[in-house]
Amino acid sequence: MKAVIQRVERAAVRINDREVGAIGRGILLLLGIHGTDGERELQWLTEKSLNLRIFEDEKKKMNLSLKDIAGEMLIVSQFTLYGDCRKGRRPGFSAAAMPSHAEPLYERFIEEIRHAGISTACGVFGANMKVELINDGPVTLLLDTGHLE
Repeated sequence: MKAVIQRVERAAVRINDREVGAIGRGILLLLGIHGTDGERELQWLTEKSLNLRIFEDEKKKMNLSLKDIAGEMLIVSQFTLYGDCRKGRRPGFSAAAMPSHAEPLYERFIEEIRHAGISTACGVFGANMKVELINDGPVTLLLDTGHLE
């Protein structure tokens, strides 16, 4: 799994000019799922995204997690995170999971974040979405479960 995590003041996702999800202060998480991803990767990414210390404390140090600040999370599926641009001019997506494998993991990830008590909004799997955000910092990080030990 790959996730682009952006610390945001607010973020929203729209489909056909209709807002389907929005959050205030928290994390916008773009989630890509690899064809071989499973429970291990799901649990690692869940724990990491909930506890990553990317929010400032009273001394302006990145010392607080999403859980610490009672922040929100907007989760958007993003198969293009597995785009391979090494050859040619058009990305290849053969490493991205097929929808039949990816969608259940995407839904499970959302469930796990909600189960942790985080106010969560999400996009619609496979839909053409417009994502709006105000990146705070800017703070943008890439998490990748590709080399878990």
